[in-house]
Amino acid sequence: MSSLPIKLRVGSEIRATSESSKQVRRVPTRPAALSRMADEAFRYATLLCAASILGIVALIFYELIDKSKLSIGQFGWKFFSGTNWDPVAGDFGALPFVYGTVVSSVLSLLIAVPLAVGVAVFITEMCPKAFRGILSFFTELLAAIPSVIYGLWAVFVLVPIMREHVEPFLAKFLPWTGLFSGAPYGIGMLTAGIVLAIMVIPSISSITREVMTAVPQHQREAVLALGATRWEMIRTGVLRNARTGIIGGIMLGLGRALGETMAVTMVIGNRPEIAKSLFAPGYTLASVIANEFSEATDDLYLSALIEIGLALFLLTVIVNAIARLLVWSTTRGVPARVHGQ
Repeated sequence: MSSLPIKLRVGSEIRATSESSKQVRRVPTRPAALSRMADEAFRYATLLCAASILGIVALIFYELIDKSKLSIGQFGWKFFSGTNWDPVAGDFGALPFVYGTVVSSVLSLLIAVPLAVGVAVFITEMCPKAFRGILSFFTELLAAIPSVIYGLWAVFVLVPIMREHVEPFLAKFLPWTGLFSGAPYGIGMLTAGIVLAIMVIPSISSITREVMTAVPQHQREAVLALGATRWEMIRTGVLRNARTGIIGGIMLGLGRALGETMAVTMVIGNRPEIAKSLFAPGYTLASVIANEFSEATDDLYLSALIEIGLALFLLTVIVNAIARLLVWSTTRGVPARVHGQ
């Protein structure tokens, strides 16, 4: 008789369970066809968002080609080999701007690359964990500062320092190079290169940190186990394996240096000439567009400026595409992580 209440409880629990399961089964579910329609709509919406980026780039390229047809038909390839820039006479040659862009960008990389790689090595391999995030934040903060602020800082701070201290020193001790001759005005190619170097350091440092953290930890441990010092471990075990990605980061920095406008325009001097001395003023592809676009009332003048924009656009796209491929070839297949954390 004592087992009867137990059987009753078990039976009631089974009935309750079956009733609850029936209630669960009665919950209305969305039809499979409606779910498929929602998935398809979401897929096409995201595809449209991705295609819109390609469409914008294609529209920019088409507009530049269309608006520069007059200059292309008038000058052809001689446009990029001519040195005369005379809007009054309708004679346009972009070689001084190409020269100024290349010299200022290369000079900025010569200054920025050692500093950026050094910052990345310290943050990734040697910095204490307590200061790693803070130092990374302030390094990347440089990339968030508007270029016009860099230009104002250069005009009021950097230019006087260059004119009174740096350029006289270089002219006194390195005149034999021919790169540091002429009057030290403080405004010129050297100052523009320094400003660009400060602006590209965050980009190069960020990519370098990314590719260095992609190097497996056991690679470092293996080099240290063979008796290498910390510097030897970083040089052979980390930097050597990350060199392709570091080159990609450098090229990304070059892409920004090529297209930088306001800061360079404020300190480069804006004179269309080719000079050996880094003290001399110059011009870049981006700064000539910013300076003279509002003054271009003639159709040929406007078309020449747009052709300069087309050349700058193609150059920037090619450089950034190569850089992304190099970075991808180093970091592919490696999950995002932070070394040492």
